[in-house]
Amino acid sequence: MSTHLSAYAALWFLPFVLPIALWVAFSDMKWMKIQNKAVLALAAVYLLVGFLALPMNLWLWGWLHLGVVLVIGFVFSLTGMIGAGDAKFAAAMAPFIALGDLSLFLPLLGAVALMALITHRIARRVPAVRRAAPDWESWQRREFPMGLALGPALLFYLIIAAVYGG
Repeated sequence: MSTHLSAYAALWFLPFVLPIALWVAFSDMKWMKIQNKAVLALAAVYLLVGFLALPMNLWLWGWLHLGVVLVIGFVFSLTGMIGAGDAKFAAAMAPFIALGDLSLFLPLLGAVALMALITHRIARRVPAVRRAAPDWESWQRREFPMGLALGPALLFYLIIAAVYGG
């Protein structure tokens, strides 16, 4: 049994995860909120598509991953380190990340978060960008819209797994 996400499973997940991840990035920039609908939609993709694409034992372990990340995210949210929507979305992402791929995913998430932060901070200083999206709350807030990093990090992970999957 492989502890890495297979290319087969990643290819199954990608078309369903793509619109959710993009919506999360957009909505977090526009409203500084990751809606519960997006969290539930991602969990539903894992529930239905994961059931078809993964061996039963890996699919079941994924639900434990969700629970562990939800508890950690709840603690981080209580301390103000991250937003509640970020914590819930990270928990919904957790089942998609194979345990053997954590050493790939965590640096990937860090790199995507850093690039998203830099890009967001530069973009909000460009007048043409501000005029194109004048009502985006993330232009005004000090906090960073973490959905801009979480959604794309999951997409990049699935793309890498689809190409190089175990």
